[in-house]
Amino acid sequence: MDKKKGAYIGVNIGTALSNMPSPTMVAALLKSQQIRNVRLYDADLAMLAALANTGIRVTVSVPNEQLLAVGQSNATAANWVARNVVAHVPAVNITAIAVGSEVLTALPNAAPLLVPALRYIHSALVAANLDGVIKVSTPHSSSLILDSFPPSQAFFNRTLEPVFVPMLKFLQSTGSYLMLNVYPYYDYLQSNGIIPLDYALFRPLPPNKEAVDANTLLHYTNVFDAVVDAAYFAMAYLNVTNLPVVVMESGWPHKGDPTTEPDATTDNANTYNSNLIRHVINSTGTPKHPGVSVPTYIYELYDEDLRPGVTSEKFWGLFDANGVPAYTLHLTGSGMLLANDTSSQTFCVAKEGADEKLLQAGIDWACGPGKVDCSPLTQGKPCYDPDTVEAHASYAFNEYYHGMGMAAGTCHFSGVAAITTTDPSHDSCLFSGSGGRNGTVLNGTSLTTSPNSTSSTSSDAHSFYQSKVVLQILEALLSGLVFL
Repeated sequence: MDKKKGAYIGVNIGTALSNMPSPTMVAALLKSQQIRNVRLYDADLAMLAALANTGIRVTVSVPNEQLLAVGQSNATAANWVARNVVAHVPAVNITAIAVGSEVLTALPNAAPLLVPALRYIHSALVAANLDGVIKVSTPHSSSLILDSFPPSQAFFNRTLEPVFVPMLKFLQSTGSYLMLNVYPYYDYLQSNGIIPLDYALFRPLPPNKEAVDANTLLHYTNVFDAVVDAAYFAMAYLNVTNLPVVVMESGWPHKGDPTTEPDATTDNANTYNSNLIRHVINSTGTPKHPGVSVPTYIYELYDEDLRPGVTSEKFWGLFDANGVPAYTLHLTGSGMLLANDTSSQTFCVAKEGADEKLLQAGIDWACGPGKVDCSPLTQGKPCYDPDTVEAHASYAFNEYYHGMGMAAGTCHFSGVAAITTTDPSHDSCLFSGSGGRNGTVLNGTSLTTSPNSTSSTSSDAHSFYQSKVVLQILEALLSGLVFL
């Protein structure tokens, strides 16, 4: 695996919206946000037409409901490729075909047909002389990795080895890669407090809080890297090395049921996705393979209001159906994705009604170790009035936030701070970033889509981690992988 090669961020485009934007509107949003890599859950003709001549790299998919036919017939696979790929290239920059989605967990009875489907699709690409530019793979749930903590002990579900071994050999022989879905949100949610939130969100951890693989002594500062390395170790267990990993789905919901999903918030979604993007673009790699890029597709472009399940299932999107950002990503330094970072118009303020002791502690930290110039808050200075803890905290928090370049996680302050697009400046008290433009607090409340009658089919790709994986995490954290 080449170091610092091929680092990129993509975005999944689900269509389970009651008011799904037209393909031309989707393409316009992608271009305006400088999104250069997308994954479709099908090969919709209108969507492909809208992506023509944009240069956007496209992964098309064979839906699970078509897998049986494709896996049973070389001719059916050839027709699928002719209709959904050959007819659109080179105008559409198709770079990969995802055959099915989490087939081994979502459709286990179809497992024997998965490798034939991969081979038939690839054979059709060879016949069309496209196998050099379009790779074939299939996305897997990371729940297939057993004993994934610590990563060095990981292995794939052994009952699936008759499928997994030839599949990995196929990927290796065709120069493809392992497609993996990685959701630290679910690992955290289902660990009942064993996994720290900061560890799931890529927030900086002191060395004594890092997770250490007792077998390799590798230090893990986030769940994402641990899961990816578990995949590397699991492949090595099957004597497959140097096969790259591409994460086809990862993200964090920005809203959920306050009672059962309290960590599905705007701030956490912002922190996770911003840190994820920075981690990937910088080719940080993983502890096992430092500097080896792990291209990753964010789940997902739009909130999908038609998705069934718990509340958070509907709120994984970066945008609502009207193209309005669900929250403002802060990507200073990554320089290549999502122009909705309106940096000069975002502020960090105290949450209304927050605990005054926590607010005061935040002020003391910001004006002390945080090195914020808090002299404008002293009596007789422009920002002294109103003389309340909340008002003073907003000034101190915002100065720290802007002083740190609005980096993800710098508007937290033990949970009593929130990002807003409303300029909190007043009278002669000007807050950093002030541009005189007002907006709305990004507090996790969804931007409601218009309930028009246009319907669309829901993608089938987003599944919960299985409960036994959680038990493995808990057991392993208590044994080999420990938080010191």
